[in-house]
This record gives sequence, C-alpha cells and structure tokens, in this order.
Amino acid sequence: MKRLFTLLLLLALSLPAFAEPVPFVVQLTRPADNFGHRRVMMQIDKVLHDLGEDKVRFVVVAYEEGIHALLADNPQTNQLLTKLANRGVEFRACRISMRGWDLDETQFPIEVEFVPAGAPEVIRLQLEGYRYWRP
Repeated sequence: MKRLFTLLLLLALSLPAFAEPVPFVVQLTRPADNFGHRRVMMQIDKVLHDLGEDKVRFVVVAYEEGIHALLADNPQTNQLLTKLANRGVEFRACRISMRGWDLDETQFPIEVEFVPAGAPEVIRLQLEGYRYWRP
C-alpha cells in the first residue's frame, strides 16, 4: 500500500511537466511611436525567458498600424521577430491591413503567416482557448 501511495504521489508531482503550454494571443495594433512594436516583442521575449517556452506560447496577430512590426525591413523588430519565431512564437499578418498599407507578402519574412482579417483572428483564437494579453 505504501508503495502504491508513493507511486501515485510521484506520478502526481510529474504531471505538470507534461502539461501543455498556456496559449496567449497578442494583438499588435499600436503605432511604432516610441519603439512600441519593439517593446511588445521585448516583453514577449522576457516572458519566455522568465517563465519558459514549456509554460507559455504566443501567437502575435498584427493589423492596423501594427502590421509594420512584421515587415522584413523594419530595423526595430526584424531581428527580434526572427529570434522569437525560433522560440516558437507565431506571427500572423492581416491581409486587410496589408491592402490598406499597400503591402504584399514579399515584404514579410518567411516566419510570418497571413490571415484574412486580424480582429476576427484574435477572437477566433480566444474562442479556441487562447488567453488575451496586451503588453
């Protein structure tokens, strides 16, 4: 009986190690003023560093002025975007905003996925269980 209790206790203690990371969606709509896009990506990087990639995961949905944060030639964010993508962060660009700013897929790095519309994508992810975080 004591062995069974010890085995169950060890199993219970090991369960968190197998837990899926908590998914978060980040809505990136703010302007680039005052390094706003860069600060968002730096905060995501800090959260991943402090909590661990095994505990949290992020999907960044960019639209309106935030679409510029995902451009390949953005000197404020291009290296951070690559670094975060390598850590498992997903980036999604809104096609409506792309049209509004006269942007096309060739202006974005390969790490960026494209969605028909940004706002519905944020809500769809929340309906799937993602938590909303606005850094």
